[in-house]
Amino acid sequence: QVRLVESGGGLVQPGGSLRLSCAASGSITLIYAMAWYRQAPGKQRELVATITHGGNTNYADSVKGRVTISRDNAKNTVYLQMNAPKPDDTAVYYCYADVLGRSGTYTTREDYWGQGTQVTVSS
Repeated sequence: QVRLVESGGGLVQPGGSLRLSCAASGSITLIYAMAWYRQAPGKQRELVATITHGGNTNYADSVKGRVTISRDNAKNTVYLQMNAPKPDDTAVYYCYADVLGRSGTYTTREDYWGQGTQVTVSS
């Protein structure tokens, strides 16, 4: 079993900065893609940014230029640096990982989600 634990959420002022972290632990052989999603009240969950094992990144148009996703493969951790956040960035942010793991003698590949961390952008 694999667990994802997010940290770093909270209240941030517009124009400030915030860094989210998500650490994966458990029976992990390799983590393929990792990503951050978010869900604002009354809205569907949406993709914010993705990063491959090799470091290739992709961003939603709404956050391009303000957000940077990165990862440390040795620590099985993904980060989301948010600069100059806007009130529209207020949401619960979820970490995602595509994990190659082990279950007994079997190799598994499954998607895992974190529990979410609240980010509120307000003055």
